[in-house]
Amino acid sequence: MYYLSKDLFFPPVSHADSDGILAFGGDLTPERLLLAYRSGIFPWFNEGEPIIWWSPNPRMVLFLDELIVSKSMRNILNRNIFTVTFNQNFRDVISNCRQVKRDGQTGTWITNEMIEAYCKLNELGMAKSVEVWQNDQLVGGLYGIDLGHIFCGESMFSLVSNASKVAFIALVSQLKKDNYRLLDCQVYNEHLESLGCREIDREAFMVILKSK
Repeated sequence: MYYLSKDLFFPPVSHADSDGILAFGGDLTPERLLLAYRSGIFPWFNEGEPIIWWSPNPRMVLFLDELIVSKSMRNILNRNIFTVTFNQNFRDVISNCRQVKRDGQTGTWITNEMIEAYCKLNELGMAKSVEVWQNDQLVGGLYGIDLGHIFCGESMFSLVSNASKVAFIALVSQLKKDNYRLLDCQVYNEHLESLGCREIDREAFMVILKSK
């Protein structure tokens, strides 16, 4: 297991253990975070823990043409009950992602340090958000890292039913228009699978990540 110093370095992702853990330590500077995402690595840790860097195998992704939009979801979209914006309220989105309660989780991995680090990336144009509004209230959204050909999704939230799905679908639509190759969703969950995401081998993910 690797313990990172102040040097800007990550070991090869093939050195990750069977759970996907690659390294501990380091920092959350913009330079290290961008190197991590460009290398197929992301931070995921709880308050009070050292920074833990992950590169899971397999990797959960969405090939954009494989998005699943159910008939009921199409009906919701056609009713225009939500308004979607892009990258207008990043801090509010990541703060809501931190606060929302999730099944099977007693806390959050989005610490104050994480919020400030990703807001800095947003200021640099590398972290971006999708906002979903209803009656001028922010009711859902998501955020992630924009690598130009891959969008690395980090977290999403809903305060009303289906709002995060609206954000996800809007993001995929925009990524397709801009000729992105992939939406990285990191690790498996049933909700993502219902939207068309699937697991691929880490090596296959890295080939796409390294190609532009």
